[in-house]
Amino acid sequence: MFFSLPSLPPFSVRVVPRTLVFKQPAGTSRGVYTERRLWYIIIYGTHEGRRFTGVGECAPLFDLSCDYDADYEAGLHEAARQVEARGGDALAALRCKPSVLFGFETAMLSAAASLRGDYRRLFDTPFTDGGEGIAINGLVWMGRHEEMLARMEEKLEKGFSCVKLKIGAIDFAAELDLIRRLRARFSQESVTLRVDANGAFAPQEALQKLELLARYDIHSIEQPIRAGQWQEMARLCRQTPLPIALDEELIGIHGREEKEELLNEIRPQFIVLKPTLHGGLSGAAEWMDAAMRRDVGFWVTSALESNVGLNALAQWVAHLLPQLPPSLARLPQGLGTGQLFVENYSGINLCIEGERLFYDTAEQRAFRQELNKFAAEWHSPCPTLRVQTSGSTGSPKEMIVEKSRMRASALATCRFLNLHAGQTALLCLPLRYIAGKMLAVRAFVGGLRLVPVAPCANPLKDLHEPPHFAAMTPMQVYECLRLPRTRSLLRRIKCLIIGGGAVSKELESLLRSFPNAVWSTYGMTETLSHIALRRLSGAEAAAAYTALPGVRIATDSDGRLLIDAPSVCPERLTTNDIAEILPDGSFKILGRTDNIICSGGLKFQLEALEEKLAPLPVPFLLTAIPDARLGQALALIYEGADADSDLLLRLCRERLGRHEQPRYMLRAARLPRTETGKPARKEAARLAEQLAAQN
Repeated sequence: MFFSLPSLPPFSVRVVPRTLVFKQPAGTSRGVYTERRLWYIIIYGTHEGRRFTGVGECAPLFDLSCDYDADYEAGLHEAARQVEARGGDALAALRCKPSVLFGFETAMLSAAASLRGDYRRLFDTPFTDGGEGIAINGLVWMGRHEEMLARMEEKLEKGFSCVKLKIGAIDFAAELDLIRRLRARFSQESVTLRVDANGAFAPQEALQKLELLARYDIHSIEQPIRAGQWQEMARLCRQTPLPIALDEELIGIHGREEKEELLNEIRPQFIVLKPTLHGGLSGAAEWMDAAMRRDVGFWVTSALESNVGLNALAQWVAHLLPQLPPSLARLPQGLGTGQLFVENYSGINLCIEGERLFYDTAEQRAFRQELNKFAAEWHSPCPTLRVQTSGSTGSPKEMIVEKSRMRASALATCRFLNLHAGQTALLCLPLRYIAGKMLAVRAFVGGLRLVPVAPCANPLKDLHEPPHFAAMTPMQVYECLRLPRTRSLLRRIKCLIIGGGAVSKELESLLRSFPNAVWSTYGMTETLSHIALRRLSGAEAAAAYTALPGVRIATDSDGRLLIDAPSVCPERLTTNDIAEILPDGSFKILGRTDNIICSGGLKFQLEALEEKLAPLPVPFLLTAIPDARLGQALALIYEGADADSDLLLRLCRERLGRHEQPRYMLRAARLPRTETGKPARKEAARLAEQLAAQN
């Protein structure tokens, strides 16, 4: 009911040790933690020509886990060999090794998620969609009275309404005084208090201490006495004035019958489930089933795992909460410990906001919600959608477009690029503009599995496997090439299209050796994204664009490109692009009519001059400033406080003709660009005038 193991194609396993450092010492009744030793389980393989990767976590608590000993790592390698050979069938032998079982279970869930497109997304729930967080308790670690009070204040300021106090490490009277002072300030209605004794009370004094704690409206106490004293614990659970939750008591109980025997004997009010300690996800699911049949409550708690284990736990909890009675589903979970480490697992982001744990960053969640909203608009009965132009040559404006034309454009691209249902598509472009919308539409109509990544400079930085298909801007591609890991992922994308700006000669040369298909696109909002593509990689690399089937092109007397694409644009479109049509029907873009300037009676195409200056060692743009004598004077705007202006002048003299030299060399803090990365030409002209006036 609560857990099932996914089936996987044959795979290999790797064991990777890791040591994490706590941000501050974490005190328990068993001592103080400053470091955390754990092992990642990496599952990897190839299925139907596509690589998949899964990551799980084995994180035993050295002084508490029943399966930790000096030979733990050797045992992990042996388990890896068995799981490689027998797959999920080998996990039955790990039933008595909960942290090991948890690591392999979570790695297999992650590998199955990888085959669906994202190794981090173990379950499809509102939690992983970014729309809902999981209610969690705040955790106040043991320490001196003043430290615990300060930590408690911090949790309350952050918005927690349920706080768990670790007690049993300092004098009980001092701990009781802390709780008394807290209750004097915060009522039971405003703050729920849980306490965790970690077995610190002696049996003969436990009941008295529980009676003292009960005066302050404590929700529950975890493990008041040391585990293994079933009769004493049963007596406490019968006589207690406040609910008791078993925690360490569950460690080492592996069989279903043993679990039922423990619950029948002790009859606790709650159990606290830590899969790393209590039988992995499958073992914890057995505990849940047995508890529900006995009307025993429960919640799930992490056990100092990194974000790998915490991610698996949180997603599993989000998956099972809808299956629970409301009284259990409303209980805050104990899933905040991933925030304790200086450096966590990169690539998995879990955020605590207020008293809720969220999957991914706020930016990523907002982007997923934006995608969900667009998907709802797309699938609504309304036949049209609003789209916004990028504003590269003027102010952004809204257009109303027909969904049928967007669908036709998407299908044409899917056919041309041989995209098929089930393949993954990376969406990393803003959904406000046509490029992002059309990437999503291609996924909707082509059955592609979307991998949404909030628009950023390097959209591959948190991915561990490449998508089959991606659309990026030149800037995004360039940033991905800068890092070895993301460069490797970029090279493995089967089909990459690049749009939203010109692809420089330098970038073209870097992409030519790519083993898979890389294309430069030509199009605009009015043509619902691209209507032509130019191959950049391999032996088929070309200097000119080829129009998609059904698209006809021509030029007018001024050299402007004319587009007939009846399936996507109802009328012939006259562009501002100056084009050259080659004998085979392909075409080159030479520049834009609105980027032609007239200086001293001579006409210059800004794009052509910028191409000559491509080797300049700084980002730059060319524009024009009104000039009384020349009409317009060329101006070069460049970024970089440390740029050598003399070097820039020398390079301009070397690469440009005498009349092509910029009359102004202007330094700017930032080059004006649109949100999609294109040069914002009108803003650049205004900025150049301002900078020239200041000089």
